[in-house]
Amino acid sequence: MELEMDLDFVKKPTVLVVDDTPDNLALMSGLLRKDYRVKVATNGQQAINVATSGEPPDLILLDIMMPGMDGYTACAILKADPRTRPIPIIFLTAKTEVEDETRGLELGAVDYLTKPVRPPLLWRESKPTWH
Repeated sequence: MELEMDLDFVKKPTVLVVDDTPDNLALMSGLLRKDYRVKVATNGQQAINVATSGEPPDLILLDIMMPGMDGYTACAILKADPRTRPIPIIFLTAKTEVEDETRGLELGAVDYLTKPVRPPLLWRESKPTWH
């Protein structure tokens, strides 16, 4: 008996989108869901919970300005934890000052994109060698 393999089945990489604005979560999910499994979180603590779960994401898109724990703090915590340190983080934020970008990169983010989202730029940045 010959087994037939389903060649269309490929596990999609998982992207965690962290933003406190429902419209931003919906937009990002819509842009990414064709090529990625998308998980969402609405604050820094939820992001940490998802990232330390049994199925951590392959990439985190992280907003900075959120109530409670901001993205900078969440990034620092994720990069300090050996379980989550290898997960690439890209800040996706409305903060456009050079100092903000510098701080994000110094905390360990691999890139820093500003809102409003420009889909071609997002596609380029979300498809590095991590998947």
